[in-house]
Amino acid sequence: QVQLEESGGRSVQAGDSLRLSCAASGDTFEFSAMAWFRQPQGKEREFVAAVDWSGRTAIVEDSVKGRFTISRDVAKIIVHLEMSSLKPEDTAVYFCAADANKFERPGSSESEYEYWGQGTRVTVSS
Repeated sequence: QVQLEESGGRSVQAGDSLRLSCAASGDTFEFSAMAWFRQPQGKEREFVAAVDWSGRTAIVEDSVKGRFTISRDVAKIIVHLEMSSLKPEDTAVYFCAADANKFERPGSSESEYEYWGQGTRVTVSS
């Protein structure tokens, strides 16, 4: 069964750091680009960061650049989102996504990702 499982979301204070993880089951995603999106309450889901299958190519949304870093454990097919200097506006449900196609460059559009996790909630208090 194809599955993406996020973990690490919790309530933190502004300025704190947090690491989210996304574990992919099976070898379906071994050569897939994977990404993080987030959805603040009452708003549209938005792109955060993405990484290619090798972990060597990554893109990060400008609004979080310098604070968020995406990385990939290729052997374990786990993608991490390291978040630092968190702000209240980072509060959202964070979703992991994977591209069904292999060897694609990481993209920022939801339409490029066919598989999605259930999400993990991050709450940042001021």
